[in-house]
Amino acid sequence: MSASIELPAGTYRLREPVSWPRPAGPPRGRVVYAAAHVVADPLGDNTPGSPAAVDWEATLRFRRHLWSYGLRVADAMDTAQRNNGLDWAATRELIRLSAAEARSFGDPADLIACGAGTDHVPGARTPQAVEAAYREQIRTVQESGATVILMASRQLAAITHAPDDYHAVYGKLLAEVERPAILHWLGEMFDPQLAGYWGSRDIDTATASFLELVHANAAKIDGVKVSLLDEEHEVRLRAALPEGVRLYTGDDFNYPSLIKSGSHALLGIFDAIAPAASAALQALDAGDTAEYDRVLDPTVALSRRIFEAPTFHYKTGIVFLAWLNGHQDAFTMVNGAQSARSLPHLAEVFRLADQAGLLTDPELAVHRMRALLAVHGR
Repeated sequence: MSASIELPAGTYRLREPVSWPRPAGPPRGRVVYAAAHVVADPLGDNTPGSPAAVDWEATLRFRRHLWSYGLRVADAMDTAQRNNGLDWAATRELIRLSAAEARSFGDPADLIACGAGTDHVPGARTPQAVEAAYREQIRTVQESGATVILMASRQLAAITHAPDDYHAVYGKLLAEVERPAILHWLGEMFDPQLAGYWGSRDIDTATASFLELVHANAAKIDGVKVSLLDEEHEVRLRAALPEGVRLYTGDDFNYPSLIKSGSHALLGIFDAIAPAASAALQALDAGDTAEYDRVLDPTVALSRRIFEAPTFHYKTGIVFLAWLNGHQDAFTMVNGAQSARSLPHLAEVFRLADQAGLLTDPELAVHRMRALLAVHGR
């Protein structure tokens, strides 16, 4: 008999757990990255503004979990709380350790891509200073053996509004990377300080600027990761890319249809739904779109709840599910970000995760959810 629990919205009875198979290898038809979170040290000082205290063993164990489902890992990205508590010292160690861990599964360049940005130099106020900051982080990623993701830069967005300035900075950096890199377009719903990226707040103007940059540097670009939560725009952009440049969807609202229609993926939600994502991608490889839809469709409501406005707090739901599923011992985050979502929000995430078959050990999940409810006086 399935377990039940008293949630803020009333009594909820859990479904029977789903046993998700691990694949023999990665998906063949799509290149898919799960953007991975970091596990905070529950005994460390992770109060807001403090240097990140990370539980490295649990953090690496979670990456092994993702690789075991045939997914690549996108690390040191916004899901790992870049610009939200993960300082450069911890980021540098994360890149080094994660890439080294990937070697036990294969070539790091095929298994892990890491974000290179400018967040460690918040005072960069010239294009030259931004370039130097990028180069330091690019060097760290390349030395680890991972693929470079050129993250969107708050510092660059703050000092320029001209497309030519973006093209000049990115053109120089792309000319220097050792292997083709992934470009990162993160919408302002994920980071308000990136509004107007690529030189305009008008999406069509910004897209034209972005495409000009991509076409001019196509040989040095593996793909573009786009997180604008606009399905129609992504389909148009994908069609306009040069041959050989992938579109990695970062649309955590519309990913099932976008992947099915041809996008690759680099998604924060795949951190939370890796077993289901893996099963769906294997079905897509087999040409079984009905099974693909059956598996992924129930995850959309969960993802939309986790990524609801303010979207940049989505990491709280990602870590919450990792805790419920036993991937870490505590529901705690660097920068104290576990407090960024309400109890009713988290209770609904619990319910929707169960509906999607993503509470792998319902007894443990109920025990931990009850503990959280008790902390809140429920």
